Amino acid sequence: FDTSVAPLVFADQYLQLSAKLPSHNIYGLGEHVHKRYHHDTNWKTWPIFTRDAFPNGGTHNLYGHYPFFLCLEDQSGKSFGVFLMNSNAMEVTLQPAPAVTYRTIGGVLDFYILFGDTPEQVVQEFLLLIGRPVIPPYWSLGFQLSRWDYGSLSEVKNTVERNRAVGLPYDIQYTDIDYMEDKKDFTYDKVKFGDLPRFAEYLHEKGQRYILILDPAIATSKRDGNVPYDSYDRGTEKNAWVTESDGKTPLIGEVWPGETVFPDYTSDSCIDWWVDEYDRFYKEVKHDALWIDMNEVANFKKGSSKGCADNNLNYPPYTPKILDEVMYSKTLCMDSKQAWGNHYDVHSLYGYSMVLATEKALQRVFSGNRTLMLTRSSFPGVGKYAGHWLGDNAANWNDIKWAIPGMLEFGLFGIPYIGADICGFFDDSSEELCRRWMQVGAFYPFSRNHNAQGYKPQDPAVFGSGSMLVESSKHYLNIRYTLLPYLYTLFYKAHTTGETVVRPVMHEFYSDSTTWTVDRQFLWGKHLLITPVLDPGVDRLRAYVPDAVWYDYETMERLTARKQCVEMYIPADKLGLHIRGGAILPTQRPDVTTTYSRRNPMGLIVALGDNNQAAGELFWDDGDSRGTVKNGNYIHYKFSVVYGILTMQVTHANYSDPNNLKFENITVLGVSHPPMSVSVTHGTSTTTVSADKIQHNATKKVLFLRGLSLSLGETYMVQWDQVLEEYTRFDCHPEEHANETKCQARGCVWEPTDIERVPWCFYPKDYGYNVIAIKETVSGATLDITRNKKYKSSGRPGSPDIDTLRVEIRYHSSDMLQFKIWDPATKRYEVPVPLSVPVTPETDENKRLYKVVITKQPFGIQVIRKSTRTKIWDSSVPGFTFSDMFIQVSTRLSSEYVYGFGETEHPTYKHDLNYHTWGMFAKDQPPGYKMNCYGVHPFYMGLETTTDAHGVLLLNSNAMDVTFQPTPALTYRTLGGILDFYMVLGPTPELVVQEYTALIGRPVLPAYWSLGFQLCRYGYANDTEIADLYRDMTAAGIPYDVQYADIDYMERQLDFVLDPKFSGLPALVDHMRGEGMRFIFILDPAISGNETHYPAFDRGIADDVFIKWPKELSDDIVWGKVWPDYPGVIVNESLDWDTQVELYRSYAAFPDFFRNRTAKWWYQEIKDFYINTMKFDGLWIDMNEPASFVHGTVGEKCLGSPLLENPPYMPPLESQRLGLNHKTLCMNSQQFLSDGTPVRHYDVHNLYGWSHTKPTYDALLNVTGSRGIVVTRSTYPSSGKWAGHWLGDNNASWDQLYKSIIGMMEFSLFGISYTGADICGFFNKAEYEMCLRWMQLGAFYPYSRNHNGKGNPRQDPVAWNSTFSEASRDVLNIRYTLLPYLYTLMFEAHAKGSTVIRPLLHEFVNDKATWDIHRQFLWGPALLISPTLDPGVQYVNGYIPDARWYDFHTAKDIGVRRQILAMPTPLSHINLHVRGGYILPWQKPENNTYYSRKNPLGLIIALSDGGTAQGSFFWDNGEGIDTYEEGQYLLTTFAVESNFLSSNVIHNGLAPADRLILGVVKVWGAGSIKIQHVNLMDGHGTSHLLTAQHNLDTQELMVDATAASVRVDQPFKMTWTTSI
Repeated sequence: FDTSVAPLVFADQYLQLSAKLPSHNIYGLGEHVHKRYHHDTNWKTWPIFTRDAFPNGGTHNLYGHYPFFLCLEDQSGKSFGVFLMNSNAMEVTLQPAPAVTYRTIGGVLDFYILFGDTPEQVVQEFLLLIGRPVIPPYWSLGFQLSRWDYGSLSEVKNTVERNRAVGLPYDIQYTDIDYMEDKKDFTYDKVKFGDLPRFAEYLHEKGQRYILILDPAIATSKRDGNVPYDSYDRGTEKNAWVTESDGKTPLIGEVWPGETVFPDYTSDSCIDWWVDEYDRFYKEVKHDALWIDMNEVANFKKGSSKGCADNNLNYPPYTPKILDEVMYSKTLCMDSKQAWGNHYDVHSLYGYSMVLATEKALQRVFSGNRTLMLTRSSFPGVGKYAGHWLGDNAANWNDIKWAIPGMLEFGLFGIPYIGADICGFFDDSSEELCRRWMQVGAFYPFSRNHNAQGYKPQDPAVFGSGSMLVESSKHYLNIRYTLLPYLYTLFYKAHTTGETVVRPVMHEFYSDSTTWTVDRQFLWGKHLLITPVLDPGVDRLRAYVPDAVWYDYETMERLTARKQCVEMYIPADKLGLHIRGGAILPTQRPDVTTTYSRRNPMGLIVALGDNNQAAGELFWDDGDSRGTVKNGNYIHYKFSVVYGILTMQVTHANYSDPNNLKFENITVLGVSHPPMSVSVTHGTSTTTVSADKIQHNATKKVLFLRGLSLSLGETYMVQWDQVLEEYTRFDCHPEEHANETKCQARGCVWEPTDIERVPWCFYPKDYGYNVIAIKETVSGATLDITRNKKYKSSGRPGSPDIDTLRVEIRYHSSDMLQFKIWDPATKRYEVPVPLSVPVTPETDENKRLYKVVITKQPFGIQVIRKSTRTKIWDSSVPGFTFSDMFIQVSTRLSSEYVYGFGETEHPTYKHDLNYHTWGMFAKDQPPGYKMNCYGVHPFYMGLETTTDAHGVLLLNSNAMDVTFQPTPALTYRTLGGILDFYMVLGPTPELVVQEYTALIGRPVLPAYWSLGFQLCRYGYANDTEIADLYRDMTAAGIPYDVQYADIDYMERQLDFVLDPKFSGLPALVDHMRGEGMRFIFILDPAISGNETHYPAFDRGIADDVFIKWPKELSDDIVWGKVWPDYPGVIVNESLDWDTQVELYRSYAAFPDFFRNRTAKWWYQEIKDFYINTMKFDGLWIDMNEPASFVHGTVGEKCLGSPLLENPPYMPPLESQRLGLNHKTLCMNSQQFLSDGTPVRHYDVHNLYGWSHTKPTYDALLNVTGSRGIVVTRSTYPSSGKWAGHWLGDNNASWDQLYKSIIGMMEFSLFGISYTGADICGFFNKAEYEMCLRWMQLGAFYPYSRNHNGKGNPRQDPVAWNSTFSEASRDVLNIRYTLLPYLYTLMFEAHAKGSTVIRPLLHEFVNDKATWDIHRQFLWGPALLISPTLDPGVQYVNGYIPDARWYDFHTAKDIGVRRQILAMPTPLSHINLHVRGGYILPWQKPENNTYYSRKNPLGLIIALSDGGTAQGSFFWDNGEGIDTYEEGQYLLTTFAVESNFLSSNVIHNGLAPADRLILGVVKVWGAGSIKIQHVNLMDGHGTSHLLTAQHNLDTQELMVDATAASVRVDQPFKMTWTTSI
């Protein structure tokens, strides 16, 4: 939107602005007849000014005023909307540049520009601005009949009866102005309509409704018989009328009743009069809803009966190209007066103000009932209250076409309850036109047949019972009524998120430029495509089939075409109707009215999409009451189908339908084969559906499930065991270049398929092992199994199959079991990582959550959750292989919801099961897609469709991979060791992590200061740079606790040797530590061997700590090269990397950290550095995969078996073609476990970082005497007991922001809670906006460090500008404020294994919407972080789970739950929300934690819906060793109920120096009644009266208790009360 293209003109009565646009794809502006939805930009001018005009295809202005358009920029979907908030007469010109010019004749230029990634998102943002639409009553979605001038009530009833008689679905009957006495409002004709007061009752008897009309103009004449017209008299008494320019004299005009005055709905007295008149009239003539017309405002006189004065309001200097080009034509004089101002300014708001007044009237009359309002004139925001019809069209083939762009535009404008007069208002309709219009009109949201005085009746029944028109109308209205639950749900979505109901095809398929101009077809939501016939004599038409799977609604057959125009045969009685693959549509058996249909059974239509998946939802309430969404009185379902499992998940159930509704029938489109069986799971009960209720049409590929009787409001899982045969294949040749010969040589089946990624070579059904002996005990089972020798060897030379295996199953506890498979004849390597398993197994079967079933041929293990009968592990599938260097096992999964496995970069948190393979092998590899990175974690969490969760660990440290497939199933392949599985049963996701960390070890409790912000850079030139940075950070007031030095502090990158350029660093460190700061240094494992005197190496040689070759091959060290340089070289960094390594890098030896002697040597080196060189507080260990810059060893010739370096099977690692020793040691290098057992590096490579971590942690604690922190790059299960982890050498790119959230959530699963990514990225130059957004996100990493690589510009917070510094300071102040809460979460992780960075699904597992969320996360249970992760966005679309949430920044209850919320996100802002029901401890932030820890402890009390809250607080000295284990800490809990806060001290071993007093207590959601009194009672029983600060707007209560000096380590109580 570039306004530099033309000058701005701003005069009193002429304002002009032009803007260049990025594309010609412009939609909107109104109200007009636009013959096409896509605007013509060839110098078209569109006036905007409300006017009673005919929608006959000209460019003139019509009833509403909408200066809003949407522009689609390109095929990316990026779009924006432009709204000019101006109500004066205007015109908008579109020109070919493309550009837009606005000319308005008053007010101001007040533009709102709304940006979205899709057109639909722009509409949602616009509606967030102007107000989202009302949900109409359910009955108003039924078909409706109206006519101007039935002539008498008896004729109305005749119409009703004849349409009832033909069985037409039909809910609403109207009367137009002819029901009135002389067309006077609030009267009825007592001769022709004498029985009107009982007409509503007549309709209600058959479940129908009655709507009548009111116009604004009020007659000045008396009623029949010279009786006073009381409505006029009372209005005159209240000064309710629009006046002439004198502000006193009512303006007189003429409308239907003759001479009239015009209510001024902007006046309070007029509103009172209108509400009162309507209330009086309703008591006389009962009806169900109201239709308001003629409110542009229409006047049959030009201006007034006196004409209009010659002045600048009636004749402005410039008149836009409005109809008649006279301002007051067909309306009021522009100088007339209203309460809001001159009619000149507020004319286009007349209908809007009438709507507001009418809404008050309807609320008075209908109270708790929703009712309906239909208005002709409208303005942005009207959709919050009313629907609209497209005005007085005509019975012709143009108007039936033009109605579609009109509906689509009102979807943009926020009025989804929209439609045109079916069959046309003016003129006589032909049978063919009316028939075709009834077909398409059955899919107007507002579906009404209406025509004008003097023309033939056109209600369907008038065409004759049994006529094609009647039968076609009934057919499509029955389909409409069948789909009303879907349509009603669309209105719910419009109301809650702003989604469109009638939707342009372009909104769903914007990447396809063909759809940009499609406006002869339209969608209901995203799933139903309507293709009507809109021309005479046509039964074949060219229609566009968008790029998706589509099914014909009526034949249920799948279309073969997609993304192309096709010729559709649509005979005279038909319309094109197609369901999009991937849809689940809720249905209900239709009836003649919604009163009756709402009593009928419900159903689902499932249309399977490309991946045989589908999704949908249902909103259901009583259909009539106001505020059901706000009050929560509704049922909401999320439906999903994945791999033959339909989950009908109730996400909200606070309404009980009186009709005891059931889902009876489910129709599934796109099912190729009949199911083997169908089951229904409800709670813990699973039943098999009997065969008589299952039908399958093989020709149409449709599955029918009948008579299911599933209760509305309950959660069910319907499963049909029908997986594509191809998806049950398990890959027998995962290596590249498979062919039939290779396949058959392995004894496998070769069968090509067209399905992408499905293996062509797969195992036969009985391939594997068979059980030959089994011995069961109360604590498990032991089995012997033997290979099925019917098949040849597994086909990998050098890796002979092991024919006989031992299997042991151990029931360790009620929620954990182990199954282990090994070779009983030959000792094999087993992982030396100790695990904590219960000493006594669980022998009581009744206590175990699981049951184990053994399948014998082929051998497999099934683990079944007893409560739901869900198989959570089922390895009874073909392909089990156990050879010396290749072991493979597959299992079916309980669902497609799988999380975990690492370490590698995953683009989503939930795994994609469409044949993805992930390699695991520790490597110095920056994060990248499908790249194996630094650590190895063969652990996953599975979510079952019942919302239960389980976790599985494969304790194996060899190189491996895992493959997912859509079955759903998982295949493990590992290159050695044994199979040793541990499974934990949850059943919640959080319990899974707690049980897993109980097994592998709880996460370390980091020092408090390590939760502060940290700065690092690879490439500091000297210590002065660090000193300057510290000075600048302090001057900027940015909280900051830890400074690092990377390898540049070392002389030639030698561990434990200080570079002369950093000679001042020890003194700087002492100075900084003296001011409360902390320092962390890096240490790499590799030790240079080319020094003449290097104590670390010399002592290492003496102690024999370095990794060597096996003695039978050589007694030499296995030399590598890493960072240390040769002595005396000057490095030329312009050379290529390999040349630098060859010329400058010294030989390096790798300590074997398994050995006790190595741990002692490492400790001594660290101790000497601390004592003799400089102090530090934590250690950062890197390059410990281990990384080397040469492959295997110097010279790259590994000794021993080449099979170890290039094994028979090579997982798809980053170095797949280069061997396992790429950038690391030779696999035949020998290491020794702590007990002296020799092991090959081949087996323990993935444990190198693990073995490095504990000796480092022990050394740190022993040397410093404090807890500190160790941060390690390479990890393995249980590393978290000693260290935290950063996510490695990431890139400064936007995608790395959101992927860092996934990485943290995965490490939460892995038991490493102290984690984070390098803020702003390590590699490449950081960009300003990205870095600032990353600072905001990184402020909520547990490990919050800004770090970047050598050669890139600085990116610390003071490296940019003051705006950046201030934004960084502000967000870090929030972090520091909440550190007591974060530290408490760290304690809970350490004590019981809870997650700190917590996926939303851990807290809201019953809400399946959370199962895919990875762009938001929680701190513990209570703080929701919704960061900005994309460039240039103004809103973040974040999911608000089902709880009460408060905006952290404003303390306000946001009043939204269980929906996507568009959250404003200016550049200086991150969206944070606190969950109701929780208490968060906090402290006032300072420059570092040394000072912030001394501040009083505050509490944020976020009250739940019930006014309760709870929380806890852990505190110790922040750095003591084993303070929790030694009892040297405080743990207290807090609870609030009924305005009463209490604390309960659980444990108090706190030293006096660490005690805190209570500070500011903030109570959020404290109510809107002023709280006057607050009483605080300390542990001694002393009361302290405190001052309450209660903000009635935000409902935040603030109480400062600091002066009372009440200690937090003693119990206290606080109460607050109102004066009432």
